[in-house]
Amino acid sequence: MSLDQAKELLKRAQEAETRLRAIQIELGEPGVLRSPVRLRDLGRERAELEPVVEGAATLSRLVKAIDEAEEITRTSRDDDLLELARAELESARAALPGEVETLRALLVPRDPTDDKNAMIEIRAGTGGQEAALFAADLYRMYQRYLEDHGFGIEMMSLSPTGIGGIKEVVIMARGRGAFGRLRQESGVHRVQRVPATEASGRIHTSAVTVAVLPEAEEVEVAIAPEDIRVDVYRSSGPGGQGVNTTDSAVRITHLPSGLVVTCQDERSQIKNRAKALAVLRARLLDRRRREEEERISEMRRAQVSTGDRSARIRTYNFPQGRVTDHRVGLTLYRLPEILEGDLDELITALASARDEGRLKEAGVDGEDGS
Repeated sequence: MSLDQAKELLKRAQEAETRLRAIQIELGEPGVLRSPVRLRDLGRERAELEPVVEGAATLSRLVKAIDEAEEITRTSRDDDLLELARAELESARAALPGEVETLRALLVPRDPTDDKNAMIEIRAGTGGQEAALFAADLYRMYQRYLEDHGFGIEMMSLSPTGIGGIKEVVIMARGRGAFGRLRQESGVHRVQRVPATEASGRIHTSAVTVAVLPEAEEVEVAIAPEDIRVDVYRSSGPGGQGVNTTDSAVRITHLPSGLVVTCQDERSQIKNRAKALAVLRARLLDRRRREEEERISEMRRAQVSTGDRSARIRTYNFPQGRVTDHRVGLTLYRLPEILEGDLDELITALASARDEGRLKEAGVDGEDGS
């Protein structure tokens, strides 16, 4: 790790320092204090920049110590001073790679949607009842992962099958950073196993699609009343008293885009309407976000697939007890633990690969130029 690389990173960090000073000034302006939305946005940006500035300050002190120690070793004739300088130089050089990597990670371009709540949609794909059963397995997997990491879970919509499977389920994961953690779970999840109904013991391959969307706030996606058609009807399927006897189910059609959202889990038509609108806003925001990413950088050209739902991203092979993520070439022989929600190793590997792609796009590569 060269000293020149460290100095180049410090130059890039100067932009963060300049922006942080501007934010501090703006936060003191009366107009900003009267605007909750602007105040919130500036607060979030400040929280993201402060660690960058602190990391740059630490690296700057280390670079200065190396420069000063090297100068002393070149010019001093004092044996005691030379011994101290050499010890300082050895210590500072040993610490340099770690501080450089810390600042590099902090300089990864952030996606503001990473901090949002996440709407997770799981749908049975090819494979009939076996796909529906695996959709239920994935639902439980994500539920346990979220619970283990302190995220709240809100059921938005559920369409079960009669044998314990799920045709479709939509949940909201609530908590800071939920979308950033789970966004790369989007895609086709393939399962290879012997179905319980298979008498011959033949392995079947089925698929489930997962879509992870950032929750859209009303200020981000405005839906005009004239752009939607709302239909109400009687709920179907299992339900408590009153669920199947009143017109509480809601179907909302967004006319400009053709998107259709239904919700029938609540007894109240008002609550179902509110949940359906939340799902619709998230889908519209996701569509807008994906269109923007395609326009700017052809879906970022990252090393890791961005989660195109037509792409197979992961295979769960029951006979071999393995899970393979095809985007990063990672295979783990811990299938039972993963289905119990132990996703940390997979999610960390995907996040690291995505960050590397973002760093390369930003011109902050990790190659040793020494």
